[in-house]
Amino acid sequence: MAFSELLDRVGSLGRFQVLQSMALVMPIMWVATQNILENFSAAVPGHRCWVPLLDNGTALAGTPSALRPEALLAVSIPPGPNHGPHQCRRFRQPQWQLLDTNSTATNWSEAATEPCVDGWVYDRSTFTSTIVDKWDLVCDSQALKPMAQSIFLAGVLVGTTVTGQASDRFGRRLVLTWSYLQVAVWVIEWTSAQARAMVMTFSNLGYSFGMILMATAAYGIRDWMWLQLVVSVPFFLFFVYSWWLPESARWLLTRGKVEQGLRELQRVAAINGKRAVGDALTTEVLLSAMQKELSVSQTPTNLGNLLCTPGLGLRTFVSTLCWFAFGFTFFGLALDLQALDSNIFLLQVLIGVIDMAAKIGTLLLLSCLGRRPMLAASLVLAGLCILANVLVPYEMRSLRSALALLGLGWIGGTFTCITIYSGELFPTVLRITAVGLGQMLARGGAILGPLVRLLGIHNPSLPLLLYGAVPVLSGLTVLLLPETRGLPLPDTIQDIQSQTVKKATHDTRGPSVLKSTQL
Repeated sequence: MAFSELLDRVGSLGRFQVLQSMALVMPIMWVATQNILENFSAAVPGHRCWVPLLDNGTALAGTPSALRPEALLAVSIPPGPNHGPHQCRRFRQPQWQLLDTNSTATNWSEAATEPCVDGWVYDRSTFTSTIVDKWDLVCDSQALKPMAQSIFLAGVLVGTTVTGQASDRFGRRLVLTWSYLQVAVWVIEWTSAQARAMVMTFSNLGYSFGMILMATAAYGIRDWMWLQLVVSVPFFLFFVYSWWLPESARWLLTRGKVEQGLRELQRVAAINGKRAVGDALTTEVLLSAMQKELSVSQTPTNLGNLLCTPGLGLRTFVSTLCWFAFGFTFFGLALDLQALDSNIFLLQVLIGVIDMAAKIGTLLLLSCLGRRPMLAASLVLAGLCILANVLVPYEMRSLRSALALLGLGWIGGTFTCITIYSGELFPTVLRITAVGLGQMLARGGAILGPLVRLLGIHNPSLPLLLYGAVPVLSGLTVLLLPETRGLPLPDTIQDIQSQTVKKATHDTRGPSVLKSTQL
């Protein structure tokens, strides 16, 4: 008997799993708001140089009263690349000749301009305050905004690295109490193989709701400091109720903590209305049922096992590559909604809705098509949608927005696939480490994603080419992985090796069996 059979006895999809999923979806929603907060808290408002004629009351009083603000703006600030007032330069002295109707817009030289040495004036019609106008992250300092995004994601990378290792050593609940980065994998260890995809997708939908929640909160709160506070306070509540959540019995048993694993199984059985089944379980039953797993789990496991063990090295390489592609593409695009030149509140809601639809659709297709083809298709189609935007003129804003939303939708489907798939590719004793490594690569990609936008200074198409090419190439490598649909979660490294041997034997015997059948 394996752990999956023990789980079926106490209930693998009952009241406990519903309560657990609900308890974990809430923090996932608010984690999403943190990840995309800078779409709003770091939004770049319209801006121009501060100029005395317009912004100094004393200087303004000395100008002819017949001159309108538009005329004063024209003599104070040169036209920019988009034919509006330049955002980063101003005239050293008012160019009164530009008011002459016979004058042309080119009656000035670059030498007559200077940077915004006295600061900027910001348009506060959309946001009353952002970190951009707070610290003047514009013009020569505009690169600091993607750097700030990357620094935040680097902090998440450090957390992912530490918690992945700590969860395998100290347990899922203890680490979860201090960090919600490992929520997704923990959920599947209390569900059966048949319900695993559904439970995981439900958890992932929390991220979609979180994006809609972020847009709603930002629409109502236009000051970045208050917005930051509102999306951060709920984590105190999550910290309090996280102590109710049980430790993973699968992890406890494979670590030899049989008594504690028994208590957790009995607790789950009671919540699921199967108290009699739970009471019938004893340490002897558990030891007998998981004798093989318990003996093998005493073998030390570390990152080297993921990279060097036959059957695991390829899985580790491809899955981490897919995680990287997800983080690189998603955060590169999703944290730059202003580039689409549309209503960012509406765009954020649409991304959440499309992401939700993509994840539900992916769940349905996973059951029919399997994990491998769905992950490959999601990555490739996401990349193709992004690459198509390279060919679309900037004037066709609606089409560019539609292609970007489709690309992000497929990336959302990718997240569902890779979360479920990577959890099924690795044994219990290494699962959190493997997924932690994958998330580390995802955060590494997320760190690079915003920085790649700086290449647009040299060629506006370069960022899109990279955002599109990486998922396409990653999707093709997925075809090297085995299919895991409907298989029980492997508990040990030996289970993975057995699966590899069985597949190799099946592939070797397949043609001869087919030939003998035809004869």
